[in-house]
Amino acid sequence: MALLLRVVVSADEARRVHLSQVPESVDALIDVLKEKLQLQGDFTLQFEDPDFANALCTLSDISEIPRDRAVLHIKWKIASQLDNSDSQSLGSISSLDTASLNSPVHTSTNPSPTTSSNLRSTSVWPSPFPIPPLSHDVELKLRKANEAYEKTKIGIDVTRDIKTDILDKITQVTFNITAYPRPHEVESIAVALISKYPCLKENDGNGYEGWLTSIKNRFSNFRAKLRVAGCSEVSINSKSKGDGDMTYTLKRVKRGEINHCPNHPNEHDDASLEEQRMLLVEASKKARVDDSLIRVKMDLTFSLRRREVVEEQPMVMVIQNRWPALFFKEQIVEEFFRITNKNLLGTFRAAVEKYRNSFGSTTSNIIRHRQDAALRGLPIFLREEPGKLFKQCLETDPHDVAIKGVAVGVLYVLEDCAVETSSPKVQNISLIVEESVVLQDIADTPTAVAYLFGLLYALNISYPDDLKYTFDTLQSVFMEMGPKCTNEVIRVFFEFSCSSPSG
Repeated sequence: MALLLRVVVSADEARRVHLSQVPESVDALIDVLKEKLQLQGDFTLQFEDPDFANALCTLSDISEIPRDRAVLHIKWKIASQLDNSDSQSLGSISSLDTASLNSPVHTSTNPSPTTSSNLRSTSVWPSPFPIPPLSHDVELKLRKANEAYEKTKIGIDVTRDIKTDILDKITQVTFNITAYPRPHEVESIAVALISKYPCLKENDGNGYEGWLTSIKNRFSNFRAKLRVAGCSEVSINSKSKGDGDMTYTLKRVKRGEINHCPNHPNEHDDASLEEQRMLLVEASKKARVDDSLIRVKMDLTFSLRRREVVEEQPMVMVIQNRWPALFFKEQIVEEFFRITNKNLLGTFRAAVEKYRNSFGSTTSNIIRHRQDAALRGLPIFLREEPGKLFKQCLETDPHDVAIKGVAVGVLYVLEDCAVETSSPKVQNISLIVEESVVLQDIADTPTAVAYLFGLLYALNISYPDDLKYTFDTLQSVFMEMGPKCTNEVIRVFFEFSCSSPSG
């Protein structure tokens, strides 16, 4: 019996799925949906029950699904990433947890505790910043000082003990989010501090300039201590600009990465992880790949891989040789989640659907081609050359000619008779990185661009200068990651919104 499903993946995305027959069990249905929708992560299913005015009910037996067609809702299983010590230090603060839950479809399969203990889970800077609970004696002093401040508007005399406790607690919580907070993020901490404790407000200026300076200095000192202790994320920046190396650049988070260069998992070092890497290479070359084993090994060796990619910046061919599984489609998605805590395909497709009318309406009137047209037209919309990103060649053409000089791009291989037709048939879609084809047999343009975007993160490759606005839009607008858009992207979008009939 055939079944037509409307699957609500998130608040921003719903997909149609047609099944030639009903799966035998709920678990089998979940597996089918994961495959067809390319979902990563654990979830349960709810269905709209027509017997109860379409109220949501948990799907516990496959026979409960309405006949012929049904609406299913995916309920993601999101486990807390905080260990016991973090929970005690954060107390009742919920902003750090909810910050990563507010954005749609950020969930992937949970890594094992051994491999996840060294990874961050918060993907968004919390607003407002949650000032953590302080030491009990300090909390009592500030509470009384707040009561007095309401009456007299006279602040507390901040002793060294009080200041040290405040800065230490703030620094620990901040590092759980990022090792390098941006200036506006540091300022948000100072604002939140005097908002929670008005008695700490300074008399001059905006009331927090002194605290802002103290917080910045404490972050710098804290990173210095971590560097001495061997923290990978700050150790890669141990070289100072005054060492005479004019090409030196800080290897910091710049594009919304939350696990840029994590420490090794507990009880592992370079040698033990190198052994795991070699086992991973062997597993990757087998005729029948064990996806579960690959994923476990990739999770375990993530810190070693990121250190190589970020610190050594090897050529892509070197990475392909050492980490062949990194170029598997499933692992591009998984690696992106490890780095950013975001679902690559789910988030990207939802954004393409959201913006397809804006971009696609200027380049195609065929509804079924609008998603493709939206992405192909994006560089034009941003006044860049689409030919820099999208390449094409015939089946019989030598591919090395088509990809020569291409830093990153999407290659369409067309059937040989394409020159005689108005709508050439695409035989294959591939990805090009550093003049090499690194991935083939991709279903469509949105999926290809998503995989390419994910690879730039996995390989820590900078955006090409002649496509920087296109990739900045994909990052900031489509994926809602990292700092705000560049001024050029903001300007172009503003011009479009003013000229658009719906704007």
